[in-house]
Amino acid sequence: MRDGEEFKLHLIPSGILYAAKTCVIGNGVVVDPHILFGEIDALRTRGIAVDNLRVSGNAHLIMPYHLLLDGAAEKKLGKFKIGTTGRGIGPCYVDKFARLGIRLQDVLDEKILRRKIRTSLDEKNWLLQRYDIGTLDPDQVTDELLGYRERLEPFICDASLLVAQALDQDKHVLFEGAQGTLLDIDFGTYPFVTSSNPIAGGACAGAGVGPTRIDHVVGVAKAYTTRVGEGPFPTELFDETGVTMCEVGHEFGTTTGRQRRCGWLDLVALRYAVRLSGITHLAITKLDVLTGLGTLKVCTKYRAGGKLHEEFPLLQTDFHHAKPVLQELRGWDEDIRDCETWQDLPEAARDYVQFIAEFTKTRVKFIATGPGRDETIILPRSIGRGGAV
Repeated sequence: MRDGEEFKLHLIPSGILYAAKTCVIGNGVVVDPHILFGEIDALRTRGIAVDNLRVSGNAHLIMPYHLLLDGAAEKKLGKFKIGTTGRGIGPCYVDKFARLGIRLQDVLDEKILRRKIRTSLDEKNWLLQRYDIGTLDPDQVTDELLGYRERLEPFICDASLLVAQALDQDKHVLFEGAQGTLLDIDFGTYPFVTSSNPIAGGACAGAGVGPTRIDHVVGVAKAYTTRVGEGPFPTELFDETGVTMCEVGHEFGTTTGRQRRCGWLDLVALRYAVRLSGITHLAITKLDVLTGLGTLKVCTKYRAGGKLHEEFPLLQTDFHHAKPVLQELRGWDEDIRDCETWQDLPEAARDYVQFIAEFTKTRVKFIATGPGRDETIILPRSIGRGGAV
């Protein structure tokens, strides 16, 4: 949200709203040219310049056959579907690791591009026929992609070098991640996950920087828990409280528009995320959504397999059947949208944030009390681990 306007971005970093900032889409992102230029055109229509946008030449491209295979695979799974966005992301990563992928830089060499697409479609057309979809013509697919070449070329860069040069010049670099810890391909609720590593360490491989160049890791967490798509969700609410969270928090997926599932804050999962990503500071968002809900609850343990689990279960089978152990905390009724400082918040709201900090053993640095830029409390000293304001 900027100046009362809402911007929903899928591929382009949110820093694009700052004209003086260079925004880079890293090699770890898979890019659909159609979606990319749709976003670029939409931003330009609203007066946002995109001349400061760059895209790694090593980023892989989502191809038409990835979209078809994604939808067909979900349909085949039936009630066991993963709940993907249907945007071809998983199949694109499959090709990347099978070394059959099409990279952004390939559009600059027509000969290489045609050979790669022909090789890929030798296999993909067989799969498409098995799904009763039909086949794609390699030359037609190639020609369509080449149609983007003139528009793509000015944005293509060596993202790793660009970021390294900025760091060498002592510039501030912010790595913006998407998804969440429990959607991590290795550490999430497999198989209900994404196809990459959205934990903080993924920024190194996904942008081409060494781990020693990252100074701080800010974990962004809502004041409650949400999930879009399928998969286990121990604290999910099916009552009026869950409905209120969804309505007040406008919980609908940015990419698909699907309604998000809502539930009490899962502190066991949040502490797990803090550990995996080495989070140094937390940003708690949507605290205002909890206003007026009465007594609040947070999950501090799981009950699964006849045992209590204080940490995220090592066995995913446990988590799939886990029941939350909830602790009650005081709620508040005061409107907090106009709160500008820690002291302005109701005592119960401060206690809630303090509890999060102490349970996760990390510091809270930012508190969002609304969607606007001016509705964020930046604490002069972090809450937690001895910090106080």
